[in-house]
Amino acid sequence: MNHQKIKITCPTCRKQTEWHLDNPFRPFCSERCKLIDLGAWVDEAFAIEAEEDFQDLSPNF
Repeated sequence: MNHQKIKITCPTCRKQTEWHLDNPFRPFCSERCKLIDLGAWVDEAFAIEAEEDFQDLSPNF
C-alpha cells in the first residue's frame, strides 16, 4: 500500500506540516497554533456571517 505524505499549511503560523492521523491538532501544526486559533474565535476576531431570525429565539409553549 502506497502512503503519500500530504503537506498542508498550518492555518495559524503558515508553516508547512504533514497531515496524518497521529496529529491530534490537525489541521494545525501544534497545540499552540490550535489554541491561538481558538482564542481568535473566542475574542470574536473570526465570525461566520448569518442572518438572525428572532422568531427562532422565542420559546415554543
